[in-house]
Amino acid sequence: MKCKVTDKKIKKFMTFGKMPIANGFLKSSEFTKEFFFEMEVGFNEDLGLFQLNDHPKPEKMFNENYPFFTGSSEYMKKHFKNYANFLVKDYLKSGSKIIEIGSNDGTFLKNFKDNKNNIYGFEPSTNVAKIAVESGIPTIDDFFNPQNAKKLENFIGKTEVICASNVICHIPDLTELIKTIDLLLSSNGTFIFEEPYIGSMFEKVSYDQIYDEHIFIFSATAIKNIFKLYDFELVDVLPQITHGGSMRYVIKRKNKLSFTRNVKNILEYEKKENIDNISSCLKFKKNCENSKMNTKSKIMQIKNNGKKICGYAATSKSTTILNYCGIGSEHIEYICDTTKEKIGKFSPGMHIPIKDMDYFYKNQPDSIYLFAWNHKDEIFEKEKNFKGEWFSHVSL
Repeated sequence: MKCKVTDKKIKKFMTFGKMPIANGFLKSSEFTKEFFFEMEVGFNEDLGLFQLNDHPKPEKMFNENYPFFTGSSEYMKKHFKNYANFLVKDYLKSGSKIIEIGSNDGTFLKNFKDNKNNIYGFEPSTNVAKIAVESGIPTIDDFFNPQNAKKLENFIGKTEVICASNVICHIPDLTELIKTIDLLLSSNGTFIFEEPYIGSMFEKVSYDQIYDEHIFIFSATAIKNIFKLYDFELVDVLPQITHGGSMRYVIKRKNKLSFTRNVKNILEYEKKENIDNISSCLKFKKNCENSKMNTKSKIMQIKNNGKKICGYAATSKSTTILNYCGIGSEHIEYICDTTKEKIGKFSPGMHIPIKDMDYFYKNQPDSIYLFAWNHKDEIFEKEKNFKGEWFSHVSL
């Protein structure tokens, strides 16, 4: 196994087995053609970088059938509003240019329209990019790479801020990514992005953060070491509660700004907790195996008592849980969801039916496996009339 950044040989420490495309919800007629890959994970101790060994080609994951829309969550809308206010306060002036990598349906960039900022998005999934364009967000329906960035630079010049949210971990070639940022970013510009945080994943044993799109799970140590290779510096970090525990990273060109005490503190914390070496990964592997055993035991206990179980929210994360634990329609009768592109289809790999919310309200189960556990507060408020049991592989 080779590191995707340095090309150095590294050791894999775990496999989750054969996995399908996490967002590849499918019709029954497509079962025999379903794509699978071996989801192995490894760790580069030189960089402190947790990564997948293999992954599907980006075109298989991000295309005209991509079934995730940022604007579907009121919680994420509020988060992006706060994220935008943070940028306006500390990094943007009126008229500044801002580029978002993986801009989805334009939910984040909409927050800048009233500030007279020049906004541009890159979104390779045609169906969601179309929604952004229709709402007035200039969006390039393609991947963020040097060829497409050069075309934009010829049109707008350099930009003051490049940002992303839960996107950088999707990009297999971080060298090309950073070179593309270097091409577009002004001399004193800032790259700011949020990603699921490995420390939170280790603590919660939220192994469902690992799926085909999440090629990397970052620590602050890894981010510092990777960007240092290309004369960029990590100057600030800000913990976030999104996605079950994320980190906001602030990157500047070398020697443009001194790093904050936040950076010093998080690096010291990661060293103390062994997040910067493989020992934490081996502990995580054992915890995942225990979680798998406990999850299957919980489900069988409910089923043996003659009770019904449904899943709540057909998330990409649920694909890892279901396939790693071997949970099928004999265990969970259906998964309810609000995304019309998923309803009437089946979950990737284990082929559990996806039903709409009307079906859920008419066919209430005894217990619900909450796959979208990171949105539990929003969901519990919405479903406060449900009198049965909620459970998940993480503490609720």
